[in-house]
Amino acid sequence: MATPNIVNVTSIFGGTAYLVTNATTANTSWTHNGTTALTGLTPASGSVNKIENIVITNTQSSAITVSVSVGNNATYGSATVIAYLAYNISVPPNASLVVTDKSTSFYLMENQSVAVTAGVTTAGALTAIASFETITGPAS
Repeated sequence: MATPNIVNVTSIFGGTAYLVTNATTANTSWTHNGTTALTGLTPASGSVNKIENIVITNTQSSAITVSVSVGNNATYGSATVIAYLAYNISVPPNASLVVTDKSTSFYLMENQSVAVTAGVTTAGALTAIASFETITGPAS
């Protein structure tokens, strides 16, 4: 794993990914470009993802809690050490929660991942959308 030098950037590509929760476990199945899996929003080797924003939407008729976290590995397994961006926040029915925006953006390295955990088991109760920049540069 190399940390890319983002002062000497070779490419920056913008992207948007979405995720639909399916259980009360950590959901990391982000999709971008319509069909491409981007597990945990984890960037490819030699890149970082600058997470510009994450918005959670409750599509149900009752409030649902949500947690959004960053894990210390790309696969977000059971041994993952996590830090929360949001923890058990109640999202009102038919409403959205801005978890992070451009003023609180952060970098995600290739050994990190983002997960969304819903407070209900109803599939599709919460959706998440994230915009990000994939920044690639030479290894430092």
